[in-house]
Amino acid sequence: MQDVQLLDAIERFLRGEMSPEEMASFEQLRKSNPEVDEKVVEHTMFLQQVDQFADWKNFKSTLHDVHNHLIESGDIKEAPRATVIQIWRKYKRVMAVAASIAGITTLLIAGMATYLNQKKTANDLQKLRGEYKSEIARKANEIKKDVQDRMPKGPENQPVKFNGTGFLVDGKGILVTNEHVVSGSSTVVVQNNKGQEFRSRIIYTNKENDIAFIKIEDADFRSVGPLPYGIRKSSTELGEQLFTLGFPREEIVYNEGYMSAKTGYNGDTLSFQIGVSANPGNSGGPVFNKNGEVIGIINSREKAAEGVVFALTAKNIFRSLEEIKKDTAFQNIRLTLNSSIRSMDRVQQIKKIEEAVFMVKSY
Repeated sequence: MQDVQLLDAIERFLRGEMSPEEMASFEQLRKSNPEVDEKVVEHTMFLQQVDQFADWKNFKSTLHDVHNHLIESGDIKEAPRATVIQIWRKYKRVMAVAASIAGITTLLIAGMATYLNQKKTANDLQKLRGEYKSEIARKANEIKKDVQDRMPKGPENQPVKFNGTGFLVDGKGILVTNEHVVSGSSTVVVQNNKGQEFRSRIIYTNKENDIAFIKIEDADFRSVGPLPYGIRKSSTELGEQLFTLGFPREEIVYNEGYMSAKTGYNGDTLSFQIGVSANPGNSGGPVFNKNGEVIGIINSREKAAEGVVFALTAKNIFRSLEEIKKDTAFQNIRLTLNSSIRSMDRVQQIKKIEEAVFMVKSY
């Protein structure tokens, strides 16, 4: 807080012009900041001195007014200076005693304020030293964790061979992507929309259907809880509005389009065609309808035509899951069928979805 602002706040505090909330906040500031408290005490003493001076000026002015009145009424004929001097001589002893008492009172108040302020300052400094150390430790731990979170989880001195997109089908860390994204990889790392990487392993692949499931196995990963989107079994109508999220670059990218054909390339019934922009890195990304339901997985595009993209139907996810559950370790996987973001606008839908969409890096 700047000096001028602080002085204005102190003035308002002492005059009682602050609201109860401001008063409580300022009291807390005094308790936590000895310098501010000391300035309040000093300013209080200064205002007392000003008030005393003002009282003296008023008293002197009153004497002059009385003197002038007496002259005008003819009760006295002495010169103004003589009258003031006589009054001063008559009451100087009383005024001297009053001034002495005021001076002693001021000194006592100042002394007590200084003593109490020094005592409080010493206590606060001792407390602040402890808090300062803990604050340093907390900041150091935050920085350390942030550095650790952002340290590459992939193999050292080994570049990424392929990258694509994947999305959670179980909030505990089960993702689906394309088989061609992870094909031939020795290590798979996934990265969320905040740039944090997590070690993962492939638990299922089907080259014919171009689908793969990945499980995040990293102590730094935290479950995202119930997924906001559902996975839809039924087909989508022609012309229905769609949108996608994926990682054609280091940040998540949104695109929107529509259902342009119910079958994929050369009439493939396991996929469908959408009119949307897609680039390398979008493979494995989810395709959503307007209700925030997953209806497919992007897996290819036609080279010769712009905006002709193909996606696997969501039915492939259910079929693959039946195979995965034959392994007892994965029998607890439960797909979310209902979308909790159905009634939200698109911006809010994306905010809910994006933390469940990951970049997939294959080494």
